[in-house]
Amino acid sequence: MKPLLKLEHCTIRFGGLTAVSDLDLTIHHGDLVGLIGPNGAGKTTVFNLITGVYQPSSGQLSMEDRPLSGLYPHQITARGVARTFQNIRLFHSMTVFDNVRAVFHLHRHGDVRHALWRGTTFFRRESQITSRVNELLDLFHLGGFRDQPATSLSYGDQRRLEIVRALATQPKLLLLDEPAAGMNATEKLELNRLIRHIRDSFSIAILLVEHDMQLVMDVCDRLVVLDHGVKLAEGSPLAIRHNPAVIAAYLGQDPSTASTLNT
Repeated sequence: MKPLLKLEHCTIRFGGLTAVSDLDLTIHHGDLVGLIGPNGAGKTTVFNLITGVYQPSSGQLSMEDRPLSGLYPHQITARGVARTFQNIRLFHSMTVFDNVRAVFHLHRHGDVRHALWRGTTFFRRESQITSRVNELLDLFHLGGFRDQPATSLSYGDQRRLEIVRALATQPKLLLLDEPAAGMNATEKLELNRLIRHIRDSFSIAILLVEHDMQLVMDVCDRLVVLDHGVKLAEGSPLAIRHNPAVIAAYLGQDPSTASTLNT
């Protein structure tokens, strides 16, 4: 089976600073992969590379054997890559329902004539979008808030709404950038369940950046570790937990004396 996403020898430089160096990364359909590393390791830069915010200084990236380099972010989203952000980026002036509804127009076909004429086809499509938005909101227990401003939701519910909005783009790959940031212990337990539910129910791959090591170790099938933009290690959570080089990067120890990464 061909990879869903493949980065080959990707490097990103900002002037004299190399943020990501010679990175190889492969994501297959249905993968649940954690991208971890100390602060400043280059994790969000990798997300920005995959989503077209940054272009590689060298190297290649492709999705299902089709190049992504040179595409704009909205084109990459249309190809099946969605993301959330470290800082929640909802449409603050819009309702919960409209935050999700707006995204469905990414895959909508037609031109200005359909919107102005508003014939049978227009209203049929609008009805389908409304049904699908309500279905997603109910699935994530947000249906009761559909008419409320997005900013009126609790922090955890705003995080879930951002994920719902990303899923509305019909992604094949979902990038979650620190989804547990600011959550309490109960919300993190729910997030753990939610991430696996999304992968299994929507049949999509997930690439997760997260500093909560307990969550990462529990939910991910495979981990990729970055340190100063370089891939330090890749493997199962158990292997990464006991990798001396990884422990040294996180704790500042000599690799020869490191024992295990506490979570």
